[in-house]
Amino acid sequence: MNNLLKILSEKINSFEEVLVRFSGSLPTGEGGGRGRLFFFLLFFSLTATAQDKKDFFNPVSTAVTSQTIAPDARSAGMGDVGAATDPDVVSQFWNPAKYPFCISRAGVALNYTPWLRQLVSDMDLAYLAGYYRIGDYSAISGSLRYFSLGEVLTSNDANAMTINPYEMSLDVAYSMMLSEKFSIAAGVRWIYSDLTYDYTEDTSPGSAFAADLSCYYQDYINLGQRECQLGLGLNISNIGSKITFGGTERSEFIPTNLRLGTSLMIPVNEYNRFTIALDANKLLVPTYPKKLDDEDSGAYDDRIQTEYYDVSSISGIFKSFGDAPNGFKEELEEIQWSLGAEYVYNDQFSLRAGYHHEAENKGNRKYFTVGAGFRMNAFSLDAGYVIATAKSNPLDQTLRFTLTFDMDGLKDLFGRR
Repeated sequence: MNNLLKILSEKINSFEEVLVRFSGSLPTGEGGGRGRLFFFLLFFSLTATAQDKKDFFNPVSTAVTSQTIAPDARSAGMGDVGAATDPDVVSQFWNPAKYPFCISRAGVALNYTPWLRQLVSDMDLAYLAGYYRIGDYSAISGSLRYFSLGEVLTSNDANAMTINPYEMSLDVAYSMMLSEKFSIAAGVRWIYSDLTYDYTEDTSPGSAFAADLSCYYQDYINLGQRECQLGLGLNISNIGSKITFGGTERSEFIPTNLRLGTSLMIPVNEYNRFTIALDANKLLVPTYPKKLDDEDSGAYDDRIQTEYYDVSSISGIFKSFGDAPNGFKEELEEIQWSLGAEYVYNDQFSLRAGYHHEAENKGNRKYFTVGAGFRMNAFSLDAGYVIATAKSNPLDQTLRFTLTFDMDGLKDLFGRR
């Protein structure tokens, strides 16, 4: 049995309860189970039976799916937008090319998300991000992500042991302005995943290296009597190696991702401003092949090997734009949409709302979000909350918290500036 499936089964107390909560078609072929099960079990809760979804449910799945979780409260409160929103300390995840446009010289943010609290009590995501502007036109930035699945007792027999499965990543990026309106950034990332369930099995933790490429455009346009800030952003993240967990020669794709976004900040008056933002998001990973009606198991396994596991990560990026079984219509369904809005009063109080949409056959993550923030010179505190369209969705009632420190504000506070 797949290690992650075992972990979640133990944490929810029974495998039957996992199937009830996450009924679906779970492709767990040799070497391919861990990443896909992570995708199915952690993110989706559908109401149809497994037989009903056999030919319908066809998500794009990857390993280390924790890399796709939005880490901060501000963007999470706006429906998971961030490619082109006003620059902030957590731009490392959304678009590091935004950092040279930050006003403050440096900043650090601590982010915390209790994950899937509708199912378990000890799964968490912690995210630390920061940046430092070099001169007026460039910046360096970095982040540390740690996703814990909590403590798991492997069994109730005499040989039982407690394990602590987790995934983590560490990345750094450099960004620079090419003009007063346009910037680019490049980053590198190390990813590590340890979901080993039984250390007597022929499995081992996996690791991968990846790179990010991004750009950001910011300008001002006039709408009536108001000068509004327009933002455009693009971020291609996790371009890198595939990951192997041992026990098989098959390697899994990491979540290479394309994010495009736009935002418009409209000042109402001296104290009030309003921002609306839109993101489009697509995984640049091949779709897992589906078994044909007249295809035997041996031929299907050979085709999986050729069309999926033998495909390199770079070839997979190009393949992902045209491999959906149902053609162009299904390719469009692989795009996730996020729409968010933010109201700010006097640069101190913020209210946010948003909506995230994913096609039903690609995961069915549909939810509204709300959030709020409070800012002082030296720090800010933000919170975000998920309201799923279906109460059976395990993402429902997810909370995120972000505590941000402004280094310029801290210097002013302690009189060192």
